Order: sequence, then C-alpha cells, then structure tokens
Amino acid sequence: MNTPLTITQPPKRALIIAPAPAQLLDLAGPAEVFGQAGRLKAAAVPLYDVEVAVVPASNGSGAAATTCGVGVAAGRSLAELLADSRPIDTLVLAGGEGARNRAEEPELRAAVRALACRSRRVASVCTGAFVFAATGLLDGRRAVTHWRWCDQLARLYPAVRVEAEPIYIRDGDFWTSAGVTAGMDLMLALVEEDHGHGLALAIARELVMFLRRPGGQGQFSTALAAQTAMGSGLHDLVAWIADNLNRPLTVEMLADRMRFSPRQFARVFVRELGVSPGLMVDRMRVEAARRRLEEAEAGLAAVAADCGFGTEETMRRAFLRHLGTPPGAYRDRFRRQPAAPWALGQFHSEEFHT
Repeated sequence: MNTPLTITQPPKRALIIAPAPAQLLDLAGPAEVFGQAGRLKAAAVPLYDVEVAVVPASNGSGAAATTCGVGVAAGRSLAELLADSRPIDTLVLAGGEGARNRAEEPELRAAVRALACRSRRVASVCTGAFVFAATGLLDGRRAVTHWRWCDQLARLYPAVRVEAEPIYIRDGDFWTSAGVTAGMDLMLALVEEDHGHGLALAIARELVMFLRRPGGQGQFSTALAAQTAMGSGLHDLVAWIADNLNRPLTVEMLADRMRFSPRQFARVFVRELGVSPGLMVDRMRVEAARRRLEEAEAGLAAVAADCGFGTEETMRRAFLRHLGTPPGAYRDRFRRQPAAPWALGQFHSEEFHT
C-alpha cells in the first residue's frame, strides 16, 4: 500500500484581504483550496497558513459585511498587518462591492501596496483587481476581472492591459482572476506551482469541481453564452448540439430538428444568438477539442474525429481561425502532466486526511 507523503517545511503564509462588503466566496473559496492542500497531502504541518482580514469601511458601517449578508470576523487591522514583519508568500485581494468601490481609499491603497511589495506573489479574485490596480503594481501588466467589470477596470486604470476573456492571467508574480469561482481555479494553479499537478487535481476532486480549468479558458463557454437565448427553444438545441458534435451538423439537419426551413432557421439563429449556426458549431467543436487536448493523451486524428472535424487538417484550420494556434501547439502548452497515483483516489479515504 502506498504511503502519503509527509511534508515538514514551514507553511507558506497566505494573507487574504477583502474590503467590506466582500464577496463571501472570494474569501471562502481560496481559503478552502489552501486548507485542503495540507489535508490531502497528509502534511505534518499545514502547507499554507491562511489568514483572512476584512477591512471595515472607513465610516464604520458594514464592519465585517459580505455582499450576501453573512457576517465574517474582521480579523486584524491593516495597521496590525503592516506591523507584522513575517514574510508573506501569497497575498490575495478578494473582490466584492467593497473592492470595486473603495479601491482608491488612501489608507487601503497604501497598505495593500506595502503588503504586496513584501509578498512573493500577489493574486486578485474577481473585482479585487480594482484594489490591485489602484496600487499601480498592475501598470503595464495583463489582467482580468469579472466580465461585468472589465470595461470599467480598463477605463479607470488605462495603464493596465485588461483582457476580458481568460478566467485567470499570470504576468510574472502577479495573478488576476475572473469572477467568483474563477478564483478557485487560480488558487489551484498556485497550489500546482507550489506542489505539483497531482495535488491540485486531488483538491479539485475533493471539492467536487467539475473541471480544473486552465487560465486560458474563456469566462464563458459558447454553450453557456447560448443559454441566454430567449424563445424558440434554441437553448435546448444548443445543448443537443453539445452532445452530438461528432455528427454531421448541417444547417438543414438543425433546421429540421427545429421544424423550420433552413432559411428561417438561420435567420432566427443569428437574430437570437448573434452568430450563424455554422460558426456556433465550429466554436463548440473547438472548445470540445481543447478540453480533450488538455486532459487526454488521444492523438490529434482521434480528437478531430470525436469532435466532428473529420480530419486533422479541418481541426487545424478551425484552431487557427479561433485561437490563432494549431492544435498540436495548443496541446503542448496546456496539456497537464499525469497526476501522482495518490492524487487519483488510490488511497483509502482515511489515508487522505490527517
């Protein structure tokens, strides 16, 4: 029987700062990912020493509020954190209304900048990017935030290179993530950087996360975006397409399924979803192929066939069209290394935890 690895080095200090009112999941998600790391790797000491500090509003209102109304203990003040001379491994700036609306408060901005300069790496979750940007440390760097607030972040901080598509971005030792749950994907990436892919995968399994997404993946899948379609049953059709990508999905076939003429179907599809049926299918096939290339060892020909491209060349042209890179290069960049056996559930449950 395999024996869990024993870790004895001091825990890495992770400090999570959130201006009130904070998004609760922006605090709990990262804290839980870091907490699970030590439990799943059977460490003699926690792998991460996590501290959460909710910064009260300057007028004293909502001292430890979250956007959902659940109370959270405020923790130490900014002055107390600044007086603590211990090095910080990871500084996390959580989002919420407070981060978005209070980023320019002089005391908050100065304290966060000082703490960031003492940290090995800095990460923001959701609108925590506003606080991060206010420090000036993101100037000239790529960054992302919740899709709803990307335009505002770019407008307020034009020196930041805001990108609306990725779920998280790394630029040197500075990390930013998209909204809410994307922060957990970012934290898994940090754990992977520290302790390997196997542990990150094990945490994702333990937290019943559907998929540990790479940073380059979009905030919205094509199928999810299509669920905003109103009427005509198109959202059901898109779900059916996602389950049948290996079939020859012609406009005529899809129109017949909707009981429309091909011309009427194409017109309604473009009006409600903003793209042609052919382009929608093409995008969904590329997304399906991306997932296969990230997760599996199947050859390019097998992936092309399974995702409905037919040939490698057709898939290559689609990848170049939508991603600007061929599938082979995409796989080399994003394919994950095999997880250690202990991370794939081969231990009994009691051996997973301390």
